[in-house]
Amino acid sequence: MKLFESFSLGEITLKNKIVMAPMTRSRAINNIPNSLMAEYYGQRANVGLIITEGTSPTADGIGYARIPGAYSDKQIEGWKSLASEVHKNNGHLFVQLMHCGRVSSKENLPEGETISASAIHLEGEMYTDTLGMQQHDTPKAMTMDDIVSTQNGFASAATKLIETAKIDGIEIHAANGYLLDQFLNPNSNVRTDEYGGSYKNRARFVLETAQKIVDAIGPNKVGIRFSPYGIFNGMLGEYDEVVEMYSYLAEELNKMGIAYIHIADQQVAMGAPEFTTNIKKTIKGIFKGTIIVGGDVDSAEKGEALLNEGFDLVYVGRAFISNPSLIRKFKDNTKLAQPDFETAYTPDAVGYTDYA
Repeated sequence: MKLFESFSLGEITLKNKIVMAPMTRSRAINNIPNSLMAEYYGQRANVGLIITEGTSPTADGIGYARIPGAYSDKQIEGWKSLASEVHKNNGHLFVQLMHCGRVSSKENLPEGETISASAIHLEGEMYTDTLGMQQHDTPKAMTMDDIVSTQNGFASAATKLIETAKIDGIEIHAANGYLLDQFLNPNSNVRTDEYGGSYKNRARFVLETAQKIVDAIGPNKVGIRFSPYGIFNGMLGEYDEVVEMYSYLAEELNKMGIAYIHIADQQVAMGAPEFTTNIKKTIKGIFKGTIIVGGDVDSAEKGEALLNEGFDLVYVGRAFISNPSLIRKFKDNTKLAQPDFETAYTPDAVGYTDYA
């Protein structure tokens, strides 16, 4: 099967065409990657590429309890140990840089305040270790100083992760209703300056951030994740010019020469409606680099079908939580273990590194 063939991605060679999707697991005590996390990712290094859980480039982007950061020396040292463990097992990993924006509570922020494209409150609650469930904060609309500082934070974190921690690459999280997606989406961006209004203006923050990261570490080490038609975290799935928006993003990112575009499909995991256009094919037709797709892939046959549609790599999410030996199970057509979601975000090894 093509799924188990090697693949060249930027400067690295993947041992197969399966990608472990980024999944928040909330094991980073004090927001610092640790030995338990290194064990978890090391167990799954048989996959072609690991994309790590969302990792904040700045202290005000933490959002969730116990997610890792990449802005302090201790955090970078933690990532260095984690990368060493994955590389020891002949694996490759990209760290996903994720600023949560308005998906946050001040109780989870080490410092700073909740920020977003606009001062629009997200309905719902956020778990905190200190006070339990709390309403999302109403964010402050970002000033130009905030915009520049946040973009520079992304570039700085990427540089440290590549040069000091020896991570293989960086994925920019511009999906699932987090900060970069908050700029893209008209439900969360009502700005009237050059970062709001038209789809090209709403795309400006994402493209400027991507360019700064490319300038810092080179295009071959950069990927980005989008979720067109996604509704998670209060996003508007269907809106005028959604196809034009993602076509424009694909065109501009193609000019930058980044390694890949990763298209998240929220239909199964997050209950989003069906796509009203074949946006994946649209992006694939414009962007000349690698395209990663997936969604509800729980067998080798489903992954192979996506490759046969012309896509390059296939991401697998939840199945990797409870099946560290997923590649072998796919090859052998072995029944997959089901994850225990009661322990998905708890702080210890139970439901994390104890799956067979």
